[in-house]
Amino acid sequence: VQLQASGGGLVQAGGSLRLSCAASGRAFNTYGMGWFRQAPGKEREFVAAITGTFVNTDYADSVKGRFAISRDNAKKTVYLQMNSLKAEDTAVYYCAARKDMSSGYDYWGQGTLVTVSS
Repeated sequence: VQLQASGGGLVQAGGSLRLSCAASGRAFNTYGMGWFRQAPGKEREFVAAITGTFVNTDYADSVKGRFAISRDNAKKTVYLQMNSLKAEDTAVYYCAARKDMSSGYDYWGQGTLVTVSS
């Protein structure tokens, strides 16, 4: 599976952005997908995840109620809708895929930069 993230950019605090992650390969609908982010000087952290089959979602506490993860299996794409953005959301955002929900993520995209100005 190859992943291509896009949609990052510069936005003012309180604004919105939608990130996309396009996947190539087969059986996309069987992969769990996730979004992670890494801010300057900080470790990479989990943001949101969505399962393949039953489309269950999970979020970091810091983004609950503001971010929404979704997927379109026909387009092999996962999205991250980000609303009410804050300066602390500034980071490089990565999408990732995993086959086994009980293991770590096996495939990673290249990252897309989100900058929120205050």
